[in-house]
Amino acid sequence: VAFNPEGRSSEDMLDLAEKQVFEIAEKGAKRGGGFVQVKEVLSKVVDRIDTLFENDSPITGLSTGFSDFDEQTSGLQPADLVIVAGRPSMGKTTFAMNLAENAAIKSKEPVAVFSMEMPADSLAMRMLSSLGQIDQSRLRSGRLNDDDWPRLTSAIALLNEAPLFIDDTPALTVTELRARARRLKREHGLSLIVIDYIQLMQGSSGSSENRATEVSEISRSLKALAKELEVPVIALSQLNRSLEQRPNKRPVMSDLRESGAIEQDADLIVFIYRDEVYNEDSPEKGKAEIIIGKQRNGPIGKVILTFQGKYTRFENFAYNDYDSYGDE
Repeated sequence: VAFNPEGRSSEDMLDLAEKQVFEIAEKGAKRGGGFVQVKEVLSKVVDRIDTLFENDSPITGLSTGFSDFDEQTSGLQPADLVIVAGRPSMGKTTFAMNLAENAAIKSKEPVAVFSMEMPADSLAMRMLSSLGQIDQSRLRSGRLNDDDWPRLTSAIALLNEAPLFIDDTPALTVTELRARARRLKREHGLSLIVIDYIQLMQGSSGSSENRATEVSEISRSLKALAKELEVPVIALSQLNRSLEQRPNKRPVMSDLRESGAIEQDADLIVFIYRDEVYNEDSPEKGKAEIIIGKQRNGPIGKVILTFQGKYTRFENFAYNDYDSYGDE
């Protein structure tokens, strides 16, 4: 074993050197772009149209697992920055983790979750509740009943096989997050990134003198990351407290905290609204409105999902049970 200051073997050092050379080469390849004649671009576009024509499914991206949402968005598109926003208790993290579960478990696609608010074990507990449909209060207390145990076993088996990677480092900078995402893609592949949440990140400089400027840098960098890695990036965002003063508390674009840059950089902006958060006796109890406030390449609108709080889970909405709801 060759001597070195870090006590590593020569084999380890060679491996490290090879990795660094690979990274430099990869960066060089990315930068070696420049102009491309339009006929080369057209060739790719026509191939893409051909593939879509042959495909019976309307989903052209990564399925979310929510059929009405997929219909509106055609799935989560590569290189898109997707913002999921809502006031506290609306279910932002639950919705984002359900998207991650569907991608990793149903579609078998590698997913990276950067959780700056919640530790990894808490997220795992939530996913076991969601996948096993076990009351999370019983999971947290360990007071499971006889029916819960087989459900828990099944949920554990599903998660054990899932290509789902969680990083719960608090207050990551954009540079750190980007480096970790690149490394994960290189080593395991990557189809989706989830970030919880934008306002807990730091800009590259680490300075927070002007928070709006810092958030602008973060959102711009996340869009660039989505484009570089060619994966959808879902970033959660807080909403301004001022909407609580309005009679109609459904979010609109101007409610996004430090909204200007986020609104501009995002390809898809989704607001979560549950009336029962403000009105316990709401006739819409158990329903969630997924409001599409912006979609760069598609329509805006609204999708209804069922919210099962005790299972930390959203489900497709069964309209037959609610014939009087909305326009149905």
